Amino acid sequence: MPELPEVETTCRGIAPHITGKRVTRVIVRNPNLRWPVSGRLVKDLSGQTINAVSRRAKYLLLQTDAGTAILHLGMSGSLCLVKSTAAVGKHDHVDIVFGKTALRLTDPRRFGSLHWTRRPPGQHRLISPLGPEPLADTFTGDYLYEASRNRKVAIKQFIMNSHIVVGIGNIYASEALYMAGIHPQRAAGKISRKKSRLLAEVIKEVLNDSIAQGGTTLRDFVNGDGKPGYFKQQLNVYGKAGEPCISCQVAIREIRQGQRSSFYCPKCQP
Repeated sequence: MPELPEVETTCRGIAPHITGKRVTRVIVRNPNLRWPVSGRLVKDLSGQTINAVSRRAKYLLLQTDAGTAILHLGMSGSLCLVKSTAAVGKHDHVDIVFGKTALRLTDPRRFGSLHWTRRPPGQHRLISPLGPEPLADTFTGDYLYEASRNRKVAIKQFIMNSHIVVGIGNIYASEALYMAGIHPQRAAGKISRKKSRLLAEVIKEVLNDSIAQGGTTLRDFVNGDGKPGYFKQQLNVYGKAGEPCISCQVAIREIRQGQRSSFYCPKCQP
């Protein structure tokens, strides 16, 4: 699943190519994504100029004078820029056309979504309940510490809760907890202020490092330039069960948390 660095990489990849460009038409070949694509989007977005491309959590925002298209890549979605006459594949569900080029949404599993709002995007039902951005100044160790008091939920689930902080998916949660020396099953309310501050710091570090290197290459993801990311080569624990820890040589372990795999070092993350 594309995580925050992949979405940010996509945002940066497509923005220079579509900002200031006029949408000549919108082609919806299959409206049945996670939520049906509305006919209003096709009508209202057509003819509009893209004023800005931005990201909120894992949502991409294409802003125009008439409103904002809100796009989520879901489990397996990707965006790429193609010629508007390019051959269409089975899973190419939506094209936002800019004359001779098109922004194409490809989504084999159809868990992505595309919405239209005439109101400020921050008021949309999918965005209004979200917590702070992990790279923003408002996300600090002290915030994390105060928010976690008396919480019995495991720290990994806690930092993956988008109401607490957005955009920390399974891969980067495992990586950040390893870097902070925190066991993924430890109760969030048991994390000290000192450890909370360290955790907030390494969350920012691992996300910034990944963004700088173009996102994590997974089986489904390519970024907006059609190029894969390269951060997977530098993961410390994720997907490395049984391999020696780079710090202590003890074998990395894998457990299941909330139907997802967690990876950790039993020595470095007591």
